[in-house]
Amino acid sequence: MLNFSTLSALGFFFFVIAMAASVVEIWAFVDALTRPARSFVATGKQTKQIWLIITGVAAVVGFGSAILSGGLSVIGILPVASFVAAAIYLTDVRPKVKAIGKGGGGGSSYGPYGPW
Repeated sequence: MLNFSTLSALGFFFFVIAMAASVVEIWAFVDALTRPARSFVATGKQTKQIWLIITGVAAVVGFGSAILSGGLSVIGILPVASFVAAAIYLTDVRPKVKAIGKGGGGGSSYGPYGPW
């Protein structure tokens, strides 16, 4: 468990970095929750359920490693992989899903490649 009294300056720095990464991972999970499932299918970026699993596991692993080990995880690759998964969602999947979600269909002015 994390003990702030024994944390060095470098340990505190890594704890802050790990908490910032956890915020990004939680943001990715919450964003995936709020997007409609049809938008994921329409963009060809897997399904909403798969992205919820990926970002949910990333959020749990990232937050858990930050709290339990102060950012210095015994299994160092898992928090890094968690952050990478969340970053992929936020930089590649989210913009496309968000654009589809805005267009909606019906009487909107959005075509398959953006506004008309």
